[in-house]
Amino acid sequence: MTSFANAPATFTEPDCIEIRGARVHNLRNLTLAVPLRQLVGIAGVSGSGKSSLALGVLYAEGSRRYLEALSTYTRRRISQTGRAAVDEVLHVPAALALRQRPGVPGVHSTFGTSTELLNYLRLMFSRLGSHRCPNGHANAPSLAVAAEQPITCSTCGVKFYGPGAEDLAFNSGGACPECGGTGVVRDIDESTLVPDPTLSLDEGAVAPWRQLMWSLMSQVAGEMGVRTDVPFQDLTPAEQDIVLHGPMEKRHILYVPKGKDHATELDFTYYSAVNTVKNALAKVKDEKGMARVAKFLCESVCPACHGTRLSEKARSSEIDGLNLAQVTAFTLDDLRDWLPTVAPWLPADMRPMADAIIGEMREPIERLGQLGLGYLTLDRASETLSNGERQRVALTRAVRSRTTGVLYVLDEPSIGLHPANVEGLLGVMDDLLSDGNSVVMVDHDVAVLRHANHLIEIGPGSGAEGGHVIAQGSVAAVEANPESRIGPFLAGTAKVRVRTPVAPEHLFAEGAIRLQTGAIHTVQPLEARIPQGRLTCITGVSGSGKTTLVLESLVDGLKAQLAGRALPGHVVEVDALGIARVDLVDATPIGVNVRSTVATYSGVLDELRRAFAKLPEAKAAGLKAGDFSYNTGSLRCPTCDGTGQVSLDVQFLPDVDIPCPDCRGSRYGHEAEAIQMEVDDYPGAPNPAEGAEAAAAALHEGDHAADFHGVRTLSLPEMLSLTVDQALAALAPLKKVHGKLEILHNLGLGYLTLGEATPALSGGEAQRLKLASEMRRNQDDTLFVFDEPTIGLHPLDVETLIGVLQNLIEHGATVVVIEHDLDMIANADYLIDMGPGGGEQGGRIVAEGTPAQVAANSDSLTGRYLARELE
Repeated sequence: MTSFANAPATFTEPDCIEIRGARVHNLRNLTLAVPLRQLVGIAGVSGSGKSSLALGVLYAEGSRRYLEALSTYTRRRISQTGRAAVDEVLHVPAALALRQRPGVPGVHSTFGTSTELLNYLRLMFSRLGSHRCPNGHANAPSLAVAAEQPITCSTCGVKFYGPGAEDLAFNSGGACPECGGTGVVRDIDESTLVPDPTLSLDEGAVAPWRQLMWSLMSQVAGEMGVRTDVPFQDLTPAEQDIVLHGPMEKRHILYVPKGKDHATELDFTYYSAVNTVKNALAKVKDEKGMARVAKFLCESVCPACHGTRLSEKARSSEIDGLNLAQVTAFTLDDLRDWLPTVAPWLPADMRPMADAIIGEMREPIERLGQLGLGYLTLDRASETLSNGERQRVALTRAVRSRTTGVLYVLDEPSIGLHPANVEGLLGVMDDLLSDGNSVVMVDHDVAVLRHANHLIEIGPGSGAEGGHVIAQGSVAAVEANPESRIGPFLAGTAKVRVRTPVAPEHLFAEGAIRLQTGAIHTVQPLEARIPQGRLTCITGVSGSGKTTLVLESLVDGLKAQLAGRALPGHVVEVDALGIARVDLVDATPIGVNVRSTVATYSGVLDELRRAFAKLPEAKAAGLKAGDFSYNTGSLRCPTCDGTGQVSLDVQFLPDVDIPCPDCRGSRYGHEAEAIQMEVDDYPGAPNPAEGAEAAAAALHEGDHAADFHGVRTLSLPEMLSLTVDQALAALAPLKKVHGKLEILHNLGLGYLTLGEATPALSGGEAQRLKLASEMRRNQDDTLFVFDEPTIGLHPLDVETLIGVLQNLIEHGATVVVIEHDLDMIANADYLIDMGPGGGEQGGRIVAEGTPAQVAANSDSLTGRYLARELE
């Protein structure tokens, strides 16, 4: 029998997470302690390794170890992270992460469902509502539904059961039968079926046949009596009708397969253009398939439910004259004001139940309002929310759970927050700590970082130049550390001042874009002037109307005008003399899979493939530029088909993607390694004189090899493993390649590897990479619009970005930026401040002018914070 008589009487709870030998991505064998039960901020320039430490080590290990306690059957159904590349992590709690880019919810998700407030409202209308009998008579509220008893109609005497909460759900029993609870119906947009009527059917006039159906459909149309060799616009109305709407009848055709010299007889069913789209829509199984069909569809508000998503029966229950659809059209602030009116309307015996349900709703409403989301309506589709709005919803849910002992890892929680809302965010994080949790946040906002109990700064640079802890400790300790790059900004001794705003009298010297709009959403009729050839920032709290003004009015209006189409209904007039092109640069990911890389997107790989095809070894082997493509070329790795990774089926665990064992992630077969090109020395290049082991270590540590002056050669897959800055030095003789790489370097992307998959880039990196093709062009006729381009950027990166925008302006461009970042705002020539609040409290221009003029305007909330920044 085991005795516990001598067991220690006390237990010392660990006060920190101990990390030893972390090597995730570019982390340099980090060993450090991360305090528990404190607010820990992680800072550093873009690409320094902040997210690698926070998400790749702390969250990955905290979530993995917690999930390992579950059964394999359960774990298979949960998205899991792999084991982190780290020697040891001690005392890490179970972890939850709030990512910078939360997943986009499905079509049945709304602000109300994602906050779970709609669950309570459905319960309220079920238990407290006035319900109609099958004959349509209204009945007073009673306890019958809660008691699971039938209601006896006070008018006709029929007995019926009131609806349960699920009977009022638009993704369950309460869904509108016409739209399936989505609020919209899809129709075929016939204007997209024949985009170019000057083409004949043989020339591919019918777009769905080219993209969704067999190319021989035009031949079947010929057997239906349609001429296939004349332009579609010259066909008779009857022929055009057959093309668009003809019946699904079989026809006998002679078909010559590709690569064959003899015909095959086939009986083929005719699919008109409309039926082709219907057929493809019926077979859609995933988002990729839907994207192929969506271009031929148009959405409109469901005529049956009028966009409410609910069936007529679900809309028949009422509380004080309002049905569920009407209440879910409330904003969060409206809901907060309406809830206290519910209980007084009810019979006395039902009021305690009302108080109990409403009591559960008070905290989430307060939290969401604290984070500046009071302007959102509960029926707002979640897919239309910004990343920052979705992240704040997730943060509210985390606080509501009232957990203890959990590690919360927050990736850029200040995204999309106006300075006025930052205090609410800090309050939410303080509440997580007060419940006994630990919070680690990756952020760049100086006001947020100053609130941390402990700071860890990763750097000093990006990519190979990062991955080290360069400063850590209290905010005061980091401010005083001469190695810190964020310290001067925390202390207020450094400011981002890259450009001098234009003097007020010269603002409109190069012309103006004039915009006049009617009311739309919560935005009132507006008239705005935007100076041409300048940097203009559109500012204001969340929901004040910035996006509506810029994207739905200015961008959509100008694009329609330039294309010769009618202006959007709410746009009265847009006057932009001299503007011929509108370029929207947002933070959406580039590419949809790992085949899109920095090298392919920037055009560098195309130039490298041509250069390799000119080498004597390539010519001798009969290789062309196309053979060097890792997507379709003969040199791509046959094992992974050029993706660089393979998926393993691990039985009861989720499939695991690992680097291809044959090409080790390089995407190319062994034959490609044999074709080498002479290159110049570059930072981090291995020195052959030191031996293979030392060379590998040099590449890993980023050491320079300035003392090596021999001939160095690299294969194409080896080049793709270089960073932009390394390739810039190595490939100087290749002028076109060097020019493209220099642009990437000037955009602040020198730390990215050429082979890095673009879907993995941050929003800020994606925006700058999209700009690569625009640099060095004359932009006199171009309007560039950026949607929060500073997301995820360190103040030093913001300096680089502003320099990029200045380059565009110097080439003649007009630049408009939707922005919350005070550094960016302070560097603008002109500001248009929306507000004063969000939703119904906003929607008008409260101030406009230079930064100094707006800072002096007492009506501007943005101006109050800007005034401190300009001091």
